[in-house]
Amino acid sequence: MQIHVVQQGDTLTAIANTYNTTTTALTDANELTAPDNLVIGQTIVVPIVGQFYFVQPNDSLYSIAQQFDMSYQELAQLNNFPVGNILPVGYRLYIPPRPTRAITTNAYVEPMGDAVSETLENATSKNAPYLTYLALFSYNVNRDGTLTAPPLGNLPQIANNNNASLMLVVTNLEEGAFSAELGHIILTVQAVQNTLIDSVINTATTAGFTDIHFDFEFLPPDDREAYNNFLRTAKQRIANAGLLMSTALAPKTDPEQEGAWYEAHDYAAHGEIADFVVLMTYEWGYGGGPAMAVSPIDQVREVVEFALSVMPSEKILLGQNLYGYDWTLPFEEGGELAEAISPQQAITRAREQNVAIEFDQTAHAPFYLYTDAQGNRHEVWFEDARSIQAKFDLIRELDLLGIAYWKLGLAFPQNWLLLQDQFNITKLE
Repeated sequence: MQIHVVQQGDTLTAIANTYNTTTTALTDANELTAPDNLVIGQTIVVPIVGQFYFVQPNDSLYSIAQQFDMSYQELAQLNNFPVGNILPVGYRLYIPPRPTRAITTNAYVEPMGDAVSETLENATSKNAPYLTYLALFSYNVNRDGTLTAPPLGNLPQIANNNNASLMLVVTNLEEGAFSAELGHIILTVQAVQNTLIDSVINTATTAGFTDIHFDFEFLPPDDREAYNNFLRTAKQRIANAGLLMSTALAPKTDPEQEGAWYEAHDYAAHGEIADFVVLMTYEWGYGGGPAMAVSPIDQVREVVEFALSVMPSEKILLGQNLYGYDWTLPFEEGGELAEAISPQQAITRAREQNVAIEFDQTAHAPFYLYTDAQGNRHEVWFEDARSIQAKFDLIRELDLLGIAYWKLGLAFPQNWLLLQDQFNITKLE
């Protein structure tokens, strides 16, 4: 597929004509709510086979072919362009689709309250065809080792209908927050551990889960080896039950990285013990922090490269956010939290505020600023086709197992368009 960035003067009709498609195809694919009022800097994914390249100054057949891993002879022949001729600037060349590869995908789904909303079930139904795993977040551990299940609604049936395997997410959440005290109890009290492992295996085998996923966060640093030993014990029993085991890891770049989120997470041990891991490579920009990209590609790459130094690439799912944030400026520590918004909402807001979307080349992420009706300045960072493409390119370059999304429920149609275009989604059954 093609990614087009809207420029001054662009119309949907002009874009459709440029790529030999229709305005209806563009509107439907991108779920455009205002196709006659595009935002400068907005990305449009063009649903065509392959893509077009428009010749830039100093381009040659050879340099263009290198960008797309093909020979210049092949490029010339495909476009019926004489090899010896000079390429005119702006000339349109067709680039064939690149080979697809298999990828493992996971998406967390987090029902809020006592029931699964119809909106969340609809979002899950829409995206489940593109998932290897649907991760139900979360089964909370009680202090005696028993589990409290989340509301499930029709989510298991939706997964089954789309051949998506269920992932049972186990957390040390207590009263809505990750609890270091609860984590310590789980990892150091043998009776609690025994009950917990019994509970997760019984729940998984009864309800049809494929993978047990431990997401224990903000653990006491001194419990690092206790966590490793717990995982070793759990893995043996879980494997004996015919199930997989995975873990979630905070985004570290050094084995001894300090901080409550990082110290108890031993990348090397998890890489050895677990069947696969999810790197939580997001939340650099977060609701309670200053405005910045949520998953800047330069920071994400550093985490992945560290992980690859201690574990094989075929065990790594790259974490990816499906949302952005709108911060009210100036940022004040402990002040108002930023508003979480979907990429679609971010585009709508830019249009309503009549501001252009900018793009940070280092973070490889879109952003913009605006002033609301009350005179408050805002800064918005979110995801678009370019930022998600950068993550897909990283997965391809480093031969990672796949991607894990946090979380379903906020609309980002361009992600799913590009995912299905570039990868074959692994299904386990």
